[in-house]
Amino acid sequence: MTQTHDNTVSRKGKHLSYSECCQIAILKKEGYSNRQVAKVLGRVPQTINNEIDHGTITQLKRQTQNGNVYDTYYSVYDADAGQAFYEKQRLNCGRRPKWANTNAFIDWADDKMLNEKWSPDVVVGFARKHELFDCAIIPGTTALYQWIDRGIMRTKNMDLLEKLSRKIKAVRPGHRPNKRVLGTSIEERPKEVETRETFGHWEIDTVVGNKTKSDAVLLTLAERQTRFEVILKLNGKDT
Repeated sequence: MTQTHDNTVSRKGKHLSYSECCQIAILKKEGYSNRQVAKVLGRVPQTINNEIDHGTITQLKRQTQNGNVYDTYYSVYDADAGQAFYEKQRLNCGRRPKWANTNAFIDWADDKMLNEKWSPDVVVGFARKHELFDCAIIPGTTALYQWIDRGIMRTKNMDLLEKLSRKIKAVRPGHRPNKRVLGTSIEERPKEVETRETFGHWEIDTVVGNKTKSDAVLLTLAERQTRFEVILKLNGKDT
């Protein structure tokens, strides 16, 4: 029987973030039960059960064998579907999110990013400069990235050339590599980091869900001000 080992305290009453939904999708594909997923993410099981119910979709798998075509339908949890359900529920209570009133802008922005390979920065700047839409419905660049991350747009992160082309800078000759430093305590970080006033402060975490060193783990990176998140699957926690 698969067991998970962690000391995470279960959190109640807070909606799952998009990165957590992506982690759920990966863990379910690896065969985790809902209760195991809840333990890995530090959530109560009912929260995970509800999210999976809301985000489960039916997909078609078509196979050809001996000249015959066979269609098989199966159910799978999808992070974008889960977030779409959550956003739809938000429309029914309280203030409508800004994106709910911007269908024309969203359609136009998706066309530019998918078909003409514009970056979100160019989309926002062009729309504002040429006054293509009411300024009240044009989001900022950060907000547009968040809409993409949350599945509100048809455009996905994998469609953005800017994100795919980023590379780690090589160490220049003559510069000694940094030694491993544990750094100061998170409790001692500057005020502007705590209040999210400045850009460029990242949080890093790993999600270890199974029992051996060789099992895959998830590495999550989150920029505190914009809440932009990156999730990477690693071959093991010692990678």
